[in-house]
Amino acid sequence: MVTALDHLTKWSAKFGTAGAAVLPCCCGCPARRRPARPESSPLGDACLPGRCGNVKEAARAWLAAADGEAMSVTTPKDPFAVLRTKKYLALLILAAVLGIVISFLIYWLLKLIADIQTWVFTDLPKDLGFHGEPPWWPLLPLAVAGAIVGAVIRYLPGRGGHSPADGFKAGGVALPAELPGILVAAVASLGLGAVVGPEAPAIALGGGLAVLVVKLARRDMPASTYAVIAAAGSFAGISTLLGNPLAGAFLLLEASGLGGPMATIVLIPGLLGAGLGTLIFLGLNAWTGYGTFSLTVPNLPPAAHLDLAQFGWALAIGLAAAVVSFGIKWLALFLRPHVERRLLLLTPLAGLAIAGLAIAFGEATGKPSSDVLFSGQTALTPLLEHAASYTAGALVLLIVCKGLAYSISLSSFRGGPTFPGMFIGAAGGIALSHLPGLPMIAGAAIGIGAMTAGMLLLPMTAVLLTTLFLGTDGIKTMPLVIVAVVVSFVLSKWLAGPPPEPKVPEPEEATVPPQVR
Repeated sequence: MVTALDHLTKWSAKFGTAGAAVLPCCCGCPARRRPARPESSPLGDACLPGRCGNVKEAARAWLAAADGEAMSVTTPKDPFAVLRTKKYLALLILAAVLGIVISFLIYWLLKLIADIQTWVFTDLPKDLGFHGEPPWWPLLPLAVAGAIVGAVIRYLPGRGGHSPADGFKAGGVALPAELPGILVAAVASLGLGAVVGPEAPAIALGGGLAVLVVKLARRDMPASTYAVIAAAGSFAGISTLLGNPLAGAFLLLEASGLGGPMATIVLIPGLLGAGLGTLIFLGLNAWTGYGTFSLTVPNLPPAAHLDLAQFGWALAIGLAAAVVSFGIKWLALFLRPHVERRLLLLTPLAGLAIAGLAIAFGEATGKPSSDVLFSGQTALTPLLEHAASYTAGALVLLIVCKGLAYSISLSSFRGGPTFPGMFIGAAGGIALSHLPGLPMIAGAAIGIGAMTAGMLLLPMTAVLLTTLFLGTDGIKTMPLVIVAVVVSFVLSKWLAGPPPEPKVPEPEEATVPPQVR
């Protein structure tokens, strides 16, 4: 019987010392290759099998090392034992204090951004003698925003935070030297009209500020503690923004990938099954009148009736949202390297292009240019409340203009990708509700969930955000949203293709002394 040890022995004898690092050998030869391994490896100083040494013994050492590493990642008998320690209690108290402080600071940061938007786009034109905001006015603040953000990316540490064209990212901790650049880029981008959201700066600033405070108070904490403190600050920052601690925690947990990629792969079929199962239960309840056999409190107002036509619209909108999301991200990634070659010149020009799209929409429809500008977070509610005042043509033009402005902003400015995608999804769903078989609220809910899943690639978060945002209507339409989210997420992943393989540097040819050749 051929064993794994025999295969490893033959492999070692055939390939010799390929890919090993040149280090002193334990057996006394002047230069022998042995594996480049972490210091914690139980392998010791055994040589990699080659032209000298015992091939069988070295192979056994490799297998023993693999077994040791596999055993080291097993779950402890009591994984919650740490909860009963005084250090963990102190950590909870510290996290609570930091949560209060970070939430306070992020709240006033968002208030500052809102005040800047009001002053620049409403008060300043009146102070300069205009009766209102002139149609050409967005050109000025967005050119200024481009100049500021371009300078921050070019000259300040941290490049103003990560580029939103890469999607939503929750990993990493901003260093203290990077915080000023992140703050300035976020205020300029969000306050002066770029089509990005505040969630990414809120997370980066929350985590970075929390670590900075702890470092100033105590410098001898282990790295693992700093990681937990950064997570607490990020949770506080995003929860302040979303107005809901559950949504913030859910967003960061899914984005951080704590369960690994397989967690999402396993949960997606379950999410789809749950959504379709709810549709079946609602249909059977309407047919038989027996009820849905749920734990829901009875005698509440009945949910809106979901039918087969709405299910078909959920499939169609999920497919369309994936294509639109892919196009927005593709254009952003295509433009970004061109902008980064000449940041100080092309970032202001990107701002002018965004302003031009907003002006074109306003002049063509008579609607405010702010529908195209900004993240869409505050404009989403008025869009839903006054949906009847938008024609189908105006909504289509809004999707085109805001989608292009969104791509340009992702390629050039700093912020998050969440809220503009939600706004575009809502506009698309409302536009399609002019067609038969799709109520307006259902169309908006499906569009919001599908675009959020396509842009963030976080399906669970997309369902939760849509449900929380729409309240009772979100709960009623949740099965449709789940179907659209799953379709959008799967197709988005398929369109994106496999991730590029990491480039492994070629090992340098080692110089071996003549006497051991």
